[in-house]
Amino acid sequence: MRLQLLFSGRIRPLGAPVPAYLIQTGDATVLVDTGPPRDRAGAHRADPDERVVLEPGEDVPALLGRLGVAPDDVDVVVCTHLDPDHAGNHDVFAGAEFVVQRSHHAWAVSAAGARRAAARAAWDRPGVRWTLVDGDTELLPGIELIESGGHVPGHQSVLVRLPETGPVLLAADAIPMKAALDPENRPIFPFDMDEAQVRASTKKLVDLARAEGAMIICGHEPANLTELRAAPAFYG
Repeated sequence: MRLQLLFSGRIRPLGAPVPAYLIQTGDATVLVDTGPPRDRAGAHRADPDERVVLEPGEDVPALLGRLGVAPDDVDVVVCTHLDPDHAGNHDVFAGAEFVVQRSHHAWAVSAAGARRAAARAAWDRPGVRWTLVDGDTELLPGIELIESGGHVPGHQSVLVRLPETGPVLLAADAIPMKAALDPENRPIFPFDMDEAQVRASTKKLVDLARAEGAMIICGHEPANLTELRAAPAFYG
């Protein structure tokens, strides 16, 4: 099994990467999140309010293509959550199974709103093969989904057990930055919806990482660009 980090653009105010993750088990190809919408590449040049700086060729489908992975090769897409910078290219992977927490899916489809509408055309399509899970779940041997709500209802993180690197916890937006690793004193960010749940999920993930001896990859940590291996390099 191996894990590759795909950095798909940067959050403009922070210079922080927008990640997706490719996990290849030998039996299945799993993509965690699909990144910001490919049709927004270059939009930041004309729109000062565009939150994500995405250059042409930095979208997740393009990054996968450079690794020799075609959309039809992806068996499973794990949705940490359906915010637009994480679900902007779901439509590219029409043949995949999409795995999301049941509570998050229910929240996402329940009402209108700019946050849900931004990438909804990509993920809310007829014929999508949704698999709705409830709480912590083994997805495949060596890959576990960890419910970590608070940023949004039903957010999920991913624990990957690699044979050489050891356990790696993809915290996603439950712990977006290293500054948020302290459950009691961490900042609450503008897009976090429930402070109490954010702090509870932070504690849950930090405790899990400590118990497992896992490396935590924070979702939008600027230092990830220099401290971590980006594809085509990998963790195995």
